[in-house]
Amino acid sequence: MHQQSLFAPAAIQQVTTQASAMSLLQRHQTAKVAMYSESGPGPFGILQATTTSIPGTSNTTAAHGALAFLLPAMVLCICTLSMKWLRGSFHRSTQQESMAMMATSCAEIDAKFPPLKNDNALRAIRGQPVDRIPVWVMRQAGRYLPEYVEYTKDKEFFSRCQNPEVACNLTLQPFKRYDLDAGIIFSDILVIPQALGMDVQMIKGQGPVFTTALRTKEQWYEIERKLLERVGITGVPAEEQTNRVVDMAGELSEALHYVYEAITLTRTQLNGRAPLIGFCGSPWTLFVYACEAKKTKTYTEVSKLIYGEPELVHRILKVMAHVCAQYLIRQVKAGAQMLQVFDSHANVLPPKQWAQFSLPYLSLIADIVKAECPDIPMIVLPKDAPFALDFLAGSPYDMVSLDPTLDLGRSHQKMLAVGKGVQGNMSPTIMYAPTEQVRELVRDTLTEAFGDGSALPQRYIANLGSGMNPDMDPANLGAFVEAIHAFGKK
Repeated sequence: MHQQSLFAPAAIQQVTTQASAMSLLQRHQTAKVAMYSESGPGPFGILQATTTSIPGTSNTTAAHGALAFLLPAMVLCICTLSMKWLRGSFHRSTQQESMAMMATSCAEIDAKFPPLKNDNALRAIRGQPVDRIPVWVMRQAGRYLPEYVEYTKDKEFFSRCQNPEVACNLTLQPFKRYDLDAGIIFSDILVIPQALGMDVQMIKGQGPVFTTALRTKEQWYEIERKLLERVGITGVPAEEQTNRVVDMAGELSEALHYVYEAITLTRTQLNGRAPLIGFCGSPWTLFVYACEAKKTKTYTEVSKLIYGEPELVHRILKVMAHVCAQYLIRQVKAGAQMLQVFDSHANVLPPKQWAQFSLPYLSLIADIVKAECPDIPMIVLPKDAPFALDFLAGSPYDMVSLDPTLDLGRSHQKMLAVGKGVQGNMSPTIMYAPTEQVRELVRDTLTEAFGDGSALPQRYIANLGSGMNPDMDPANLGAFVEAIHAFGKK
């Protein structure tokens, strides 16, 4: 029997990207752009520059400049060529084209819910005028709120996620205190590994712990086999399992029905007060959690695998990407009005490896989601990986959530130039300042980035660079939100 390869073609001999790179990053110099070749496994292997010349610069400066500005474009171009591999066989490509023909609009879903009264966050991500800068924060339903602690004291963590009424209640708690412009459904990114059959516990003082670390191909083959059994498919050879699991990703994602039920309930009870955000973790981030099995500072095991068994890593990431995409599609159909993908472990990888093991799967998720839900706004958060901003300039995402290491004003202008927006990126440390100083710090940050407020920035949503911590003062979040809304008001 002919065996279809699960991995990329042997090589992409030469990819000339002068036009796309200049268009993507709006480079005004003329350049003889580097050629890149592929070697190694995965969607595009290792990128290597061979020649670069930019008039008016030395060879060294030209090489450095080309690598700094053109490498993201090169990778994005190669990502496009590798998408057919990522999506699988011709059957799946045809299936996705059929899905696109049956695309679901946000308007169709909106008709099932109360009218939206505050659409500033949606207007911002779509580049439309707003009457105030929209703001929400990550982990806004969390342990910094006394009412959260009281309500959850007798509820195991994942049981909160799995009970739609509890998840709804927790999502709505911050709205009783703050004038927020978006809510994010109470859940966790690790519900996907759970849905794939992995055992994950949230242990006090340790965080998420996997009972069994995912580190061998035999383990992954067994996970795939059990997933196929769940949907009534047996007897598939190991080398064919991945594509069959990808085919069944939609049905497998129904295991997360409790999240969809929580979204529908929460959006109904929000009663149009603000849009509701659905989310998932990136395939790379989910894999890091599953491989390391517990908190780590060294990322030893995942590092061994990406260099020692990259084919296995790509096989796992491919399945996770398709399940993530189907999960997000169902969140939209349940009522989510925006989506965010958390690449919380983006900082584990150097830029070249991030471009191999995270970027193509992030792009694949957005492509699949937007094929079925074309007008759903999507945000991506590459945590503590400032290099990712250039790579994501040509991605399918509408907005990039910034970490505090990036300059807000410059990053905003860079993304505006390619028709995208930014979210963030105020340092969470400001939440430890005296309450009145929080207002000053917010005002100073916004003024430095956007001027005096005489014109509100387009395509911008305010947020912290990361989430709320348990020891933060709830009053300071109130000051933060009020200061954001006051900017530009006379």
